[in-house]
Amino acid sequence: MEKIFALINQLESDGVIGRYAIGGAVGAIFWLEPFTTKDVDVFVMLPVGHGSSLINLGPIYDYLLARGHGPPGQFINIEGWAVEFLPPGTPLVEEALAEAVARDVNGVPTRVFTAEHLAAICLQVGRAKDHDRVMRFVEAEVLDAKIFETILQRHALMDKWRKFQHDYLNP
Repeated sequence: MEKIFALINQLESDGVIGRYAIGGAVGAIFWLEPFTTKDVDVFVMLPVGHGSSLINLGPIYDYLLARGHGPPGQFINIEGWAVEFLPPGTPLVEEALAEAVARDVNGVPTRVFTAEHLAAICLQVGRAKDHDRVMRFVEAEVLDAKIFETILQRHALMDKWRKFQHDYLNP
């Protein structure tokens, strides 16, 4: 995985992408016991052309294809992993990207969403696998309750949290 992070760092250094952070299942693995996942979600700030508001992933694909990674599509294959580059689609994800923390993977620096942001995003999305992941965060006792609830309040997720607590923690 460190080769993927090194390549993403190079994308950032070369100005192809702006700030990035790892989210999704791989992001969660930085806080939880490892589990199986098929892809790496890389949330990125993308340079926007002058006078345009369209997001263009083309420069990322061009850069990676020129270095032997491919094929293009929703995912791009890097070192045997399906990697997806995603712009932040909600204010919560924008905040998670801005507040991502540095981690070291076998000598390669990377940024990852905080456990609190990952759990909040899971609540926001609300699929069964997201509820399972929130439960893993709770059971692992990695969430700072004060920080987590502040994030939930800021992004109007307290009702979802209360429902989750009722359905899963206090049945």
